[in-house]
Amino acid sequence: MSSISQTDWSETLKFWPRHNEALYKRLETKHSWLETSGDGAPADPLEHEMVLNIGPQHPATHGVLRCVVKLDGETIERSVLDIGYLHRGIEKIAENKTYQEFMPYTDRMDYLQPYANNVAWCLAVEKLAAIEVPERAQWIRMMMSELARISAHLIWMGVGLMDAGAVSVFLWTFQYREDIYAIFDEVAGARLTVSHSRIGGVATDVNETGIGLIKDFTDRFPEAVESWEKLLNRNRIWIDRNVGIGQMSADDVVRMGLTGPNLRGSGVAHDIRRFEPYLKYDEVDFIIPIRTEGDALARYFVRLEEMKESVKIIRQCLEKLKTVKGPVRTDDAKRAYPNKDEVYYSMEGLIHDFMYTDTGVAPPKGAATYHAIEAAKGELGFYLQSDGTGYPWRARMNSPSFTNLQGLEHLLEGAHMGDMVILIGTVDPVLGEADK
Repeated sequence: MSSISQTDWSETLKFWPRHNEALYKRLETKHSWLETSGDGAPADPLEHEMVLNIGPQHPATHGVLRCVVKLDGETIERSVLDIGYLHRGIEKIAENKTYQEFMPYTDRMDYLQPYANNVAWCLAVEKLAAIEVPERAQWIRMMMSELARISAHLIWMGVGLMDAGAVSVFLWTFQYREDIYAIFDEVAGARLTVSHSRIGGVATDVNETGIGLIKDFTDRFPEAVESWEKLLNRNRIWIDRNVGIGQMSADDVVRMGLTGPNLRGSGVAHDIRRFEPYLKYDEVDFIIPIRTEGDALARYFVRLEEMKESVKIIRQCLEKLKTVKGPVRTDDAKRAYPNKDEVYYSMEGLIHDFMYTDTGVAPPKGAATYHAIEAAKGELGFYLQSDGTGYPWRARMNSPSFTNLQGLEHLLEGAHMGDMVILIGTVDPVLGEADK
């Protein structure tokens, strides 16, 4: 049947359920979907336009991200992002916890690099309360944060390649991520939600077994990266899926507030580790990978090079730990947890441990500060205000996933629908830190 008369259509509608009056009227007045165009082909019921939801329940959206797109055929004409499906309110949670109590919540922000989140929170609190951290603890924090950076880039690379159809590389990247999990398990006592940092230092020193695991990883990992480069850097399918896709100029990324590899992939040479150094980054040698093409392929090369540079930093940390000895937490029971030997064998140590758990560190009233680190995805910072108690009066977080999502709408508009998963992956968002 190429067409249907109004009389026949009215008869058909008699059998349509009347529970949705609006739908009934729409179908009664708009039945051109059954008609044909002049050349005999079925007419387009939506006049070549379609509004489509991708997510929030979709594996390619890297979490509960909802992308509402308006399509003209295969081209995305308009894009609107919708976040908030986690309903976390993590900033308000921080204001109702002591500074140390909030530590496990930082693990669950960007859960692909929890150790770096711990360090960012501790540095902000220590800056607010003017707490000095022992040198050995700073080297340990830096080494473990770089391992977390590699871990985050590995899952980005594995999942990004799987989105493009290369399942084998996904399995290879997870093999080395499993090695990093084994290191975290040995050093921190947990594989994923580590909570190893403490305000004033770290919970425990790195033992010889942990040092051995880290050294073994840094010896083996560069060879794996080299093999991936041989497979991917001239692979026609991988190159074609990424080259020229999601291009952003230096002006674009600065205007939209992008950060991390998304910023450096467009030629903006900004890295907090170099320009606002924290921990011991001003004492180690590394370069900042930069690309000027500004497309998805450029961001792939930046992250690949960053993993190599992280290995260089970790090796320098291992050398420093041979000579830098001493405590791994500040020796002030009113500003940090006392040593367990004190807690178990002295009444004063037990009292301090109880009081620190109950109240914690209390920065001066009216003090306010902001401190940021260069996380795997970009600038991760905390703004804190104190009212003199052990709870922050205001806690705000500047998360790179949230800021980088501002550029995703720009990337999607004008792109083809088939490139959507590549574009979401190249931004590398984690909604755990975007929903604040």
